[in-house]
Amino acid sequence: MINFTTYTQETAPEDSREILSKVLETMKFIPNLLGKMAESPATLQAYLSLSELLKTSSFTPAQQQIILLVISLENGCTYCVPVHSRGAKYANVTDETIDALRQGQRLQDAKLEGLRQFVQAVVRDRGMLKEDQLQAFIDIGYSKANVLEVILAVAMKTISNYANHILHTELDSAMQPYKW
Repeated sequence: MINFTTYTQETAPEDSREILSKVLETMKFIPNLLGKMAESPATLQAYLSLSELLKTSSFTPAQQQIILLVISLENGCTYCVPVHSRGAKYANVTDETIDALRQGQRLQDAKLEGLRQFVQAVVRDRGMLKEDQLQAFIDIGYSKANVLEVILAVAMKTISNYANHILHTELDSAMQPYKW
């Protein structure tokens, strides 16, 4: 098996060091995924840039975490599911909602359930949705911008979910309580 290094700020390739320095400043630690992504400064920067762009979307922080969790669940990412379970908790998503998402169950909140179903369909069908799926999403109160922002989230999570599958990223200790 090819092993990928989990870099630190000091050991990372030169072009990744400044990026990791900013991560360390913001997060107070370097998550294992980002340490591994440092192998490719372009990939690391792309992922972090998409993450920052998603934060500027019209979705609330709770909705963003639900979207990222649903994508990670659909892609079977054992690293990102715990990360976004924890993120959802910090974004004030209820434990009941997080548990339902992780177990593939319907959500009690109709609008969040519609979001879950839409995101799930986008991932499963690779964006080839039927008109009625788009219309149902709009009809429950989401916007055309939200459709495109879901695609932004899918792009972001495709990078991390696929990277984790290939890199066999070890779960960070802070995420252990949310292991999936």
